[in-house]
Amino acid sequence: MDWQTISETVPASIVPEARAAHQLAGRAPVTGAWREGDPVGDRRFARVGDLALESGQVLPRVRIAYETWGELSAARDNAILVLHALTGDSHVLGPSGPGHASAGWWPGVVGPGRAIDTERYFVVAPNVVGGCQGSTGPASVAPDGVEWGARFPFLTIRDQVRAQVAFARALGIERFAAVVGGSMGAMHVLEWAAMAPEAVERIAVLAAPAATSADQIALNSVQLEAVRSDPAFNGGAYYDAPDGEGPTRGLSLARRMAMLNYRTPAELNHRFERSWQSSLDPLGGGGRFAVESYLDFHGNRFTRRFDANSYLVLTEAMNSHDLGRGRGGVDAALHRITARSLVLGIDSDRYFPLDGQREIARRLSGSIHGPEPVVLRSDYGHDAFLIEDDAVGAALADLLAA
Repeated sequence: MDWQTISETVPASIVPEARAAHQLAGRAPVTGAWREGDPVGDRRFARVGDLALESGQVLPRVRIAYETWGELSAARDNAILVLHALTGDSHVLGPSGPGHASAGWWPGVVGPGRAIDTERYFVVAPNVVGGCQGSTGPASVAPDGVEWGARFPFLTIRDQVRAQVAFARALGIERFAAVVGGSMGAMHVLEWAAMAPEAVERIAVLAAPAATSADQIALNSVQLEAVRSDPAFNGGAYYDAPDGEGPTRGLSLARRMAMLNYRTPAELNHRFERSWQSSLDPLGGGGRFAVESYLDFHGNRFTRRFDANSYLVLTEAMNSHDLGRGRGGVDAALHRITARSLVLGIDSDRYFPLDGQREIARRLSGSIHGPEPVVLRSDYGHDAFLIEDDAVGAALADLLAA
């Protein structure tokens, strides 16, 4: 999924101006990753040591970038862990500015007086390992003094959660009042509940399955190939290329493909119809349909805030997701989860359809809404959990009151 679409969404009528402003900003960098020497912004950093991976490899000297809001209580019992989606990061709340290319991605849900109330809770949001906004990832410098690039080891969702568990302990948090996430973040939530049940009082699983399906892996695979097939990708060794010569075409194409998974035909048809974006008719006149310009805008902007190698690492981690692996299957793994649980699905989600959330809700003994998930009815598709703040906030409030 992608969280950033909400803050980047612009009406079709102003896409040309937005694109013009984007083009004036100069040539796209070879990577949109946060790198040493860049403004830190609101990030903090924690070292969690070496990380043993499911593959048998060891990722050395792992660092987690994170942000926090609110105050940790004396009893250390009011912490909430918020986990981001594929192209998210730790910047859940706050303006854009030095160090943060975009404003926070969940301001309608997290903040003073919101469902996740930062005047009541201590909210912690880490950037996932393998990401590109301060945590150890492919754009980080490896022990030999060169960026990891394509040498970065294969990560699973489970590997990433092991790093998060170590991170929580580094902060001195033994138990979270809630662990909350959507899409890839919800995969992490499920792993938390299975791997460290003593550390989780409540969980919120928003718009994710218990295991990634063949269909979802197939959708992801064409995005991976789009990135790898860009000649400028250079096998993942592009960090020394001049600005404007990075793998932006492949990454932008992958982003445009993903947008079609995250949104719905109903939304795109209603919003853009068959309008075009310039005075030139696209039917042989050299113009472009408005929906094409919309996808171009998102694809091009994405290349300025993300890293191509990280996109591969994180997408492959999502493909690895299988809560039942080594636990006797999905059913057995879900039955063992005892945390009070919220499961939310979206009726128009064509990326992670509602059947996946139904499977989870039926098997969680602590589901606060019983054997059926909360169903969010929306034309926004997979991204609805980031857009429909009132409905999502109400469901989270129910969980936190349970």
